[in-house]
Amino acid sequence: MLSAWFVPWQSSPSPFGNPIYLILLICLFFYFIVIRPARKAQKDTETMREQLKNGDRVLTSGGIYGTVVAVSDDQIQVRVADSVKIQFSRSAITQLVEEPSKRS
Repeated sequence: MLSAWFVPWQSSPSPFGNPIYLILLICLFFYFIVIRPARKAQKDTETMREQLKNGDRVLTSGGIYGTVVAVSDDQIQVRVADSVKIQFSRSAITQLVEEPSKRS
């Protein structure tokens, strides 16, 4: 009777064997579902910022649409109206905007 208290509790075996495999599986899941796509999107955005040229229509992080008129190493000059030009940091440009005629 006393020996029953010293017998370790046995649970049903895990389908993954060791619990470390389950942790590794969860880490792989997050890598392929969350981290990898985010890195790809960040790389694509950096590539787009490096390839900006005069005449590109852009959207800034502040929600301002405009046309690129000058490009330097770390700054972009954007025309937002006929006689209004604004200097932006390259990192403030979030995306290229397609012209309406090119969409369809």
